[in-house]
Amino acid sequence: MDGETFLRAFCLSGMLNYTRYVFSRVYKRSFHVGEHHKAICDALDGVLSGKTKKLIINICPRYGKTELAVKNFISAGLALNPSAKFIHLSYSDDLAHDNSEEIRNIVKSDEYRRLFPYVKIKDGSDSKKKWVTTAGGGVYATSTGGQITGFGAGNVDDVADEVDGISSGSFLFSGAIVIDDPIKPEDALSDVRREKVNQRFETTIRNRVNSRGTPIVIIMQRLHEEDLCGYLMRAEPGQWEVLSLPAILKSPGGGERPLWEFKHRLDELHAIRRINPYVFDTQYMQNPTPLEGLLYGKFRTYREIPYTNRRIRKNYTDTADTGKDRLCSIDYLDTEIGNFVLDVIYTDAPMEETEPRVARMLAKDGVTVANIESNNGGRGFARNVESQLRAMGADGIRVNWFHQSANKESRIFTRSADVMNLTYMPEGWEIMYPDFHSELKSFRKFGENAHDDAADALTGTVEKRGAHDYASYEEGEADLSGIPLVEIHPMLNGRYLFAKAYVVGGEVFVA
Repeated sequence: MDGETFLRAFCLSGMLNYTRYVFSRVYKRSFHVGEHHKAICDALDGVLSGKTKKLIINICPRYGKTELAVKNFISAGLALNPSAKFIHLSYSDDLAHDNSEEIRNIVKSDEYRRLFPYVKIKDGSDSKKKWVTTAGGGVYATSTGGQITGFGAGNVDDVADEVDGISSGSFLFSGAIVIDDPIKPEDALSDVRREKVNQRFETTIRNRVNSRGTPIVIIMQRLHEEDLCGYLMRAEPGQWEVLSLPAILKSPGGGERPLWEFKHRLDELHAIRRINPYVFDTQYMQNPTPLEGLLYGKFRTYREIPYTNRRIRKNYTDTADTGKDRLCSIDYLDTEIGNFVLDVIYTDAPMEETEPRVARMLAKDGVTVANIESNNGGRGFARNVESQLRAMGADGIRVNWFHQSANKESRIFTRSADVMNLTYMPEGWEIMYPDFHSELKSFRKFGENAHDDAADALTGTVEKRGAHDYASYEEGEADLSGIPLVEIHPMLNGRYLFAKAYVVGGEVFVA
């Protein structure tokens, strides 16, 4: 075996060996190998060998993630199979194009071509956005929000190996989708922009593979609990291999050491944390659960509702005001201790579906009074729910609709402490009501929240504690003369005492 054959075999035996070669011979500089580099290379080897189809790598910025998992990974993949097709995405066209250009420069370098002469870039296809090899492989680079047309990652399932002697066994690596930093850090705090990237992955990016076996690799610093990595791990639990590399490693005994002392000493990392704890915990420690900035903390939970003197079964419903809003309906037990949540409906389904669902929930939980906001169609919703209840024979449930005139944001923020102090969720509520849980646990004091319906309804449950309920009439809807007004007084047995009064000739007479 001659020297070049040996060196080629050395490079193709693993990503770490290949990276050492590229740094030494192509970049002409040393490669300070840290333990995280070895971990990343091991994970990428799993992708190249076909063992891993979905890989997430989370590591803080400037630790060599792009160099390893984008530039060296893609150029090594082409060395294994020059017909391999890659789609590379980043949050901006410029970043994706710069990475594509550097990969292309590696492939065109003398040291690369000496070891892998069969990898050649086709004449006339030498742009940063898209370039192809003479074997049909290549790279298409764009932003996560850009157009991806006329190009797919990987090869179709029935394509035979195109290069003799490169593949090993029955598996031939044929390319991947490689996503590096899909969203800017400042955009990750916007629910709308973050959700746009997550949905872009589902509607466009995921289906740009030529084979179900084509791997997807995502490399990024964590930015939010619902960033693309968080979204995918929640949506597809157990399907992604996740390599999370915090900047500070902690031993079982409580000791600390830096992940890569060549880059940051422990005292330097602690100094970064003091400047901005949120950024450090999220981007450096890969722990996107901010301790500050969220409106709600950890809710109390219950397994059994304790004995109380007052047990009034109530409901609060916030109907969907606009197309993007969701209906939130909460059944709860009003006690002197607090409100014990019994059941929740949280959905963007149309009213023809939610009306019977809410009615069934009210009947199931034996609710005494349901308070339904009448804003923007809520009055019609309340009447239809009441009709459903009467058809079911649930005559003991009073449906009370009312106009909510107070500012929603002000109500939510000013009553947030009361909500935390007086609300008890059932154990396992995060599994029972995942979307309801997700909104409340990610609801921020400042910035843009995608939805506020869960917070609004939960605030309403606290506002209605101890309040008397009256028959409701919209202004100008009816002449009150001779119409009974009903005042409802809660009793200790969980039911209500109804006191009737009549308005006759401008005077009030109690029945």
